[in-house]
Amino acid sequence: MPRLTIAHVCHHAATLRHVVLPLMRAARERGHEALGLCAEGEALQAVRDEGFAVTPIPFADSANPLFQGRTLRALQAAMTGAGADMVHAHGPLGGLLGRFAARRAGVRRIAYTAHGFDFETAPLLRRKIGLMMERRAGRITDRFLCLTEADAATARREGLHPSPIATGLGRDPGLYRPDPAARARLRAALGTAEETVVVLMAGHLGRAGGLPELLRAMEQVPGAELWLAGEAPPGPEEPAVALGFAQATRSLGPRLKRLGYRGDMPALMAAADLLARPSLGAEPGLPVIEAMLSGLPVVASEVPGPRDQVIDGVTGYLTPARVAEPLAGALGVLARDAALRVRMGEAGRARAMRDFDEAKVIRRTMGLLGL
Repeated sequence: MPRLTIAHVCHHAATLRHVVLPLMRAARERGHEALGLCAEGEALQAVRDEGFAVTPIPFADSANPLFQGRTLRALQAAMTGAGADMVHAHGPLGGLLGRFAARRAGVRRIAYTAHGFDFETAPLLRRKIGLMMERRAGRITDRFLCLTEADAATARREGLHPSPIATGLGRDPGLYRPDPAARARLRAALGTAEETVVVLMAGHLGRAGGLPELLRAMEQVPGAELWLAGEAPPGPEEPAVALGFAQATRSLGPRLKRLGYRGDMPALMAAADLLARPSLGAEPGLPVIEAMLSGLPVVASEVPGPRDQVIDGVTGYLTPARVAEPLAGALGVLARDAALRVRMGEAGRARAMRDFDEAKVIRRTMGLLGL
């Protein structure tokens, strides 16, 4: 096979680092050149440290067509400048703009991996617009992949592409595992006692991640700490998130620890007691898999992605999105019952070891992409 230049497009730096980077490594091992196009962020340093080129793209969490037009032009210019032979676009916004930019740039092969579909949980008008755009993008897509079978079924039902295929999603069980030494070391560094229950939220820290609801819910979980690890969305801080932080700073005090982007996520997972994932809409749920492999129970929203990973009442709890009270109730139950946390954590790790092994997913994905 000739050497290809493959441009991976995604919205968030953390997505490139944690979801896309294994594919970039696999492409390089097969003799291809892989590069990233996404919004700038701390998570990109780890990608660049491995020798991959990453071009910052001005993505914005906005429906303003002027902003999206700017992003589209920047993507097209970057693809043309790199001489991309193939574009692999990821996620809702990166997936749409990446594919349209690839078509405008004359890229010969266009692939897409869906990380959930925003239109599934959107209001009626946004749902109609989202479906229309996804169908138009699907017509120019050569390989249409999905991280879950549920997403593939949605794509077939909604006519997004003639042949969507589920690849699965995975992480390395050698990295994400229970680690008592890392737990003790990190808790000591962060000033958290061994007996303190730690609720971790990791990944994209914005309105879409349900952060305001989690901050309110933690007010009803006395004694537990909330660790926030990750980056905010590109652009100004969202008003709902800013307001939530202001209130949480007063109500939670030292129980709220904002850790920023972390390059030691396996250790952070090992140091926590449970993961909170209160997303408002569909998402791939990579932190859910990481937590399960680490032996943590998970409290997540009942949205596409997490609801396919968490077995309610067995490996954690699923709660309604956008509502703080049920979330607080589930967190409180786990915070008060150490034996339940252990039991659910063990069940979650067993399920993740069986169903979410990264090496198997990468091999399957590269084969489907013809690489």
